[in-house]
Amino acid sequence: MKKYILFFAVVFIATAVKAQSGYNYQEWGIGGGVSWERGYTNITTQYSHPAFNLNVVYNYNPYLPVEAEIQIGQLSGGGNSPKQDPYGRHYTNNYKAIIFHADFQLGAGIDYSNDWFLQIVKDFYIGSGVGFISNTNTVQRNSIYQPSYVFPGNNNSVDIMVPIRFGYEFKIFDEYNEPAYAIDIGYIHTLAFGEGLDGYNDPSSKFKNNAIDQYRQFNITFKYYFGRVVSFNKLIREFH
Repeated sequence: MKKYILFFAVVFIATAVKAQSGYNYQEWGIGGGVSWERGYTNITTQYSHPAFNLNVVYNYNPYLPVEAEIQIGQLSGGGNSPKQDPYGRHYTNNYKAIIFHADFQLGAGIDYSNDWFLQIVKDFYIGSGVGFISNTNTVQRNSIYQPSYVFPGNNNSVDIMVPIRFGYEFKIFDEYNEPAYAIDIGYIHTLAFGEGLDGYNDPSSKFKNNAIDQYRQFNITFKYYFGRVVSFNKLIREFH
């Protein structure tokens, strides 16, 4: 009789754990991704390049990840022809950046239970943060039209940056209906406060230099979750 009681107790506990796990998520994660990026600076023509990122993720809840990101990439633009840049400027920036950002997914703020449409849209997110970008530029410093004129600016600099992020996170669940992996697909537009992104700091009295340097990225990132298991106040995934 004790064996039967023990058996049913184990089955009941396993069933209860299985049901409770629909609310559970893991606190930590690591990730890596690739972007296709392009600069927006005072140089007329800009070129696209790949960039790469590594991330450490803290899940404040399953719909509010807070991340520390290391990013490396390349921005470039300009050329010797007037069509590429009217002053013959061109640059290549092999940059590195460290960024801290958070993404607010709709699931954190809506009741999506028993609604198939909200179940789909709950993983859309908007986010922002702050970081620092270290610029390492190779720059055409002398004008090709007026060789005696030297374009002002610095080849190496550090700027404060603010990313604005939009996207969707595809959560991949394990056998306990807990998110074990995720794939983020998104758009990132970053403002860099300074004149270091292209290495030129041309005076606005002589050149068109009236906009903040910035760049955009189309990004895909893969994440793996681990660590302490925590319960959320809503089902993360409805299951049967």
